[in-house]
Amino acid sequence: MALLKLRDGTELYFKDWGSGKPILFSHGWPLSADMWDAQMLFFASRGFRTLAFDRRGFGRSSQPWAGYDYDTFADDIAELINHLKLEEITLVGFSMGGGDIVRYIARHGASRVSKLALVSAVTPLFVKTADHDGVDKSVFDGIKAGLAKDRPQFLDDFSPLFYGTNHGTNVSQGIFKQTLQIGLQASIKATIDCVTAFSETDFRPDMAKIDVPTLVIHGDDDQVVPLQYTGKLAAEMIKSAKLKVYPGAPHATAATHADQLNADLLEFVNS
Repeated sequence: MALLKLRDGTELYFKDWGSGKPILFSHGWPLSADMWDAQMLFFASRGFRTLAFDRRGFGRSSQPWAGYDYDTFADDIAELINHLKLEEITLVGFSMGGGDIVRYIARHGASRVSKLALVSAVTPLFVKTADHDGVDKSVFDGIKAGLAKDRPQFLDDFSPLFYGTNHGTNVSQGIFKQTLQIGLQASIKATIDCVTAFSETDFRPDMAKIDVPTLVIHGDDDQVVPLQYTGKLAAEMIKSAKLKVYPGAPHATAATHADQLNADLLEFVNS
């Protein structure tokens, strides 16, 4: 296994497929690098170097007790990029993973980044606050309580919203089973702590620091990360960002709309 020992001793698992211009994928909650298989296979087969990692606490990476915040996640990405000596990277982040690539640019700059893609991402702010009309905090408190009480059942019940099958999207039982398997690989502590991180972190100050071409992709039937609170606002706040809305699409577009997402990302990377 490809493991990078980070500054605090945490081991970060990563995949590195193909050769060419690099594309680095950051996964969503509560998944791992494996959620990107359709994208990594597609791009590695077309002359790109594709990379994805398991966020600390998830997948095959170490499970430290603490450190589940976006500054730490961004610094982990910086170490991986430095270790692999990557340049002219396209960063692609899904859901929670959109936050850590945005925070990476805010903390470490974009000198090694050529483009940024936010897919169903939680940026710029997920939770409802006095100056932001987001999702009520009680929803996230309920998620954390459900995880603590019965994580396997909670994650199993979450999949229909994640993939939109309760709204008619067609997803195989194999994908449902794989999603549960991946989710249960993670540390329960990381899974709970990251709900706080992805719901309450305010990325609005980071938006002004993004100075690379940015593509925002979001489904308009996203029941997990609603478009109007996140993707729509992110595209408005990032200079020269382009918003592409997938009509009727759920949250998990990397799986349910893989062909469309791959085509749009390829056009963006080559533009």
